[in-house]
Amino acid sequence: MQARDYENMSDAELVERAIRRERFAVETITTRNNQRLFRAAWSVLRNHADAEEVVQEAYLKAFLSFETFSAQSSLSTWLTRIVINTALDRRRVENRRKTDLLHQDVAMLDEYRARFARPPKSSPEMELLRSELSRLLKDLIARLPDEFRSVFVLREIEGMSVRETAEALDLKEATVKSRLSRARAQLRTMLEPDVRSIFAETIQFAGADCEAMTAHVLSKLSIDH
Repeated sequence: MQARDYENMSDAELVERAIRRERFAVETITTRNNQRLFRAAWSVLRNHADAEEVVQEAYLKAFLSFETFSAQSSLSTWLTRIVINTALDRRRVENRRKTDLLHQDVAMLDEYRARFARPPKSSPEMELLRSELSRLLKDLIARLPDEFRSVFVLREIEGMSVRETAEALDLKEATVKSRLSRARAQLRTMLEPDVRSIFAETIQFAGADCEAMTAHVLSKLSIDH
């Protein structure tokens, strides 16, 4: 079968073929979902590199547990739920680490920084921002309270329905509506009414990033690319 033959497959068919490690099935799933999953992870972590790592980790969790996918929700929603939970786990670990560091003396803190600090690297999303307005909008979203930010990103940027967002975040639909309303209220004074087309440029995960993510997942699953 050719890659185009997979484009019209249902979620259940794609999952069945991905379980058999068919390369085009894996590629189709990742290519369709990379952007949304990255944005979902970023909405929790607010860091490009950490969001990438979380998406990779979540993909591997998903591909190794596809037998549990029941198709009651869409595959995209199911994957988003895994990414959100993985990101929340990552954030909890980071928060515990920060708390531990606060109880260490200055010498130990300096040693920790020297041993474990990541080498600086350019931020891919900053290179893709096209204007000062885009940078401002992204900063504003990042400042939203945690419980509002994920709802806002999934609803306004990704265009997920209230039901899909509720399933992905394990919330009641009424809670999703309430949090979205409050997030909009916080941003309303500085944002244009029609925000989706603007926000779509602020948190990009496409092109080389998307291809690299797919290649990474294929490699981890030992599928020739």
